[in-house]
Amino acid sequence: MFQNILVATDGSRLSEAAVDNAISLARDAGAKVTALTVTEPFHVLTADSKQLSDTKEVYERHVKAEAARFLASAERKAKALGVPCRVLQVESEHPYQAIIDAAKQSGCDLICMASHGRRGVSALVLGSVTNKVLTHSSMPVLVYR
Repeated sequence: MFQNILVATDGSRLSEAAVDNAISLARDAGAKVTALTVTEPFHVLTADSKQLSDTKEVYERHVKAEAARFLASAERKAKALGVPCRVLQVESEHPYQAIIDAAKQSGCDLICMASHGRRGVSALVLGSVTNKVLTHSSMPVLVYR
């Protein structure tokens, strides 16, 4: 079955449920988990309220701390179920591509993620990250709703 399951998280409630389910699936399959969060780089021109109110240094510090919190949560949950877990934090302009690339580079054979997360106005304009992963991934993608 599956050997290494990548689960993408952005810390949203639905994303956390995807983490819980992916870890349970990994436990049942005897697989390991690679937990990933993708942060977007700071932009001077943006519609993201976090970036509008912060300096680049404050923004970067904030998103790194937030990503570390999401990943630590996934790691704790995996440990509690006896599932080996590796965590990754990646910065990318294109979160969907970063998810696919991380899955390939980590030797994953399944991507798990929520049907939607916290991506604000850009999700409405550009389409959801999940939809893009589904469209561009050559490996199976399990979407939690």
